[in-house]
Amino acid sequence: MQITILTLGSRGDVQPFIALGIGLHKAGHQIKIASPANFESEIRSHGLEFALISGNPEEDIKSPQAQALLRTKNPIDFVRRMGDLLKPVMEDVLLDSWQACQGTDAIIGGGFPFWGFDIAEKLSIPFYYAYLTPSYPTMAFPHALTPPKLEKLGGIYNRFTYTLLHQMFWLLFRQSINQFRNNILNLPPKSIWQNPFVRMENAKVTYTIGCSPFVTPKPANWSNRAHLTGYWFLDTSDSFIPPTDLVEFLKAGSPPVYIGFGSMAGEKAQKISEIALAALAKTQQRGIFLSGWGGIKNSDLPNTVFQIDNIPHSWLFPQMACIVHHGGAGTTAATFRAGVPGVIIPFFGDQPFWAYQAVKLGVSPAMIDRKNLTVDSLTRAITNAIENESIQKRAAVLGEKIRSEDGIAKVVEIFSRDF
Repeated sequence: MQITILTLGSRGDVQPFIALGIGLHKAGHQIKIASPANFESEIRSHGLEFALISGNPEEDIKSPQAQALLRTKNPIDFVRRMGDLLKPVMEDVLLDSWQACQGTDAIIGGGFPFWGFDIAEKLSIPFYYAYLTPSYPTMAFPHALTPPKLEKLGGIYNRFTYTLLHQMFWLLFRQSINQFRNNILNLPPKSIWQNPFVRMENAKVTYTIGCSPFVTPKPANWSNRAHLTGYWFLDTSDSFIPPTDLVEFLKAGSPPVYIGFGSMAGEKAQKISEIALAALAKTQQRGIFLSGWGGIKNSDLPNTVFQIDNIPHSWLFPQMACIVHHGGAGTTAATFRAGVPGVIIPFFGDQPFWAYQAVKLGVSPAMIDRKNLTVDSLTRAITNAIENESIQKRAAVLGEKIRSEDGIAKVVEIFSRDF
């Protein structure tokens, strides 16, 4: 079977779908992943087909609009700003998605690209919606883009957040989607009340959610079409050889503290790096900085801090004392799997949701609001993560549970059953 996966975003958004594509390919399917150009070489290196979706997230994140998005905490404002950011490229993105799906037998909408459902409608083929967050409507907890602590308001509020966010997305992208349906797909437009999430539910679309039930247990009210499969990890290749200087650094002393914010550091990268360096010095901990898109750079780093641009989390994280990060879904999952405590400083989107879950699970100290990020607050959090035996034990136990799962195998099983 030929399957096309549509996916957009940063490495943390796209990499799990590369892992999923590899698993489906090993099960005998022909897999094409449609994504931004910066993932082409990696996708092809695993024997998968590649199709281009316009846009460059690494560059887009530097724009004023993206920086405003990173500062946004209000979920409604967040969705609006995301719409403003994507609208100029939506025509190209939709056309690229349509071209990528030609000749395919099934489509997986990986995260944001819900328009894959419209394409599947035109082609009369199955559509699967795949999330990295447990965002299928429920009364158990609110939508991952809304303030997680407000779950205390109860089931009615929690369920309403999904209706609100889904309708907001539709209002922002309805014009682009309807133009696409009319001009390219030759399908009738959809009304203001026919948002794609309602239509997918009416069509009984299968949802596969790459998250562990040990982190967010499956709500009792979920449809049996919503599958909480476990995480989709892209494991380190057997041929991977870590940099010699990094290996020597790790052997030269105690396990270091990992500090990485990827694209989230943005325009305040230098300030954050100064705070992190000072906190490491104050705690007398060694550190590893991931420079990433955020641009955390300092040519005069002390010899107790090692800087690297990119390294597989699955190899590095188990060797850390704790992981200081932004709470992206991929980084959080890798931290949980490593069995190492995390210190989360969320910036936007679903990051507060993951920070909240980590604290609830007892595998992380209280998250740090980025507005309250100081040398002292980060010092206290790092010290607590490393010295608190309860956090250490809970993190280790959660890691064992997650390592026992095989989320990709469960997705393959779902596809095998359906076809």
